[in-house]
Amino acid sequence: MRGLFDPRIRRHLLREEGEVIVDEVRHHWVVFVLPALEALLGLGLLVAVPFIDMDLAWFPFALAFGLWGHAAWKALGEHMDRFVITNMRVFRVHGVLSQQLATMPLSRILDITVKKPLHGRLLGFGHFVFESAAQEQGLRDIRYVGRPDDRDLSIQRVVQRSGLRGPRVAN
Repeated sequence: MRGLFDPRIRRHLLREEGEVIVDEVRHHWVVFVLPALEALLGLGLLVAVPFIDMDLAWFPFALAFGLWGHAAWKALGEHMDRFVITNMRVFRVHGVLSQQLATMPLSRILDITVKKPLHGRLLGFGHFVFESAAQEQGLRDIRYVGRPDDRDLSIQRVVQRSGLRGPRVAN
């Protein structure tokens, strides 16, 4: 069952070129809060069915199953969304039925902005905004990244080790 709900990141690696994963980033747990609340609302509707007129009981019953289906779909979509840092590039794989892959070589990363809203600072997540040498790109916003400062440092280390940028000079 795990294979069905696994985005299979390793198949996107350039193994012959020596590409290795430095970090595989899953979404922070906060993205699962809304699907969990939807599922709880569905459970509440199901509990209310016995107290509703029998002619109308089908409606909350159907609505509960609809909410569960939607919550499961949203949670699966968040689970299948992965951001990967390798020694050569960064890429994002996402999608449930169809899969999308957006990739950016380390040499094209001009700037990374880490945004941490107040609730993100309290709960330990942030958002990445990549600026690249390309005009239009498929890898710009990476949202709900756990431990964003650590992940930013990982990318900066990989870029530094690859020799794409010289050492920073103190002013």
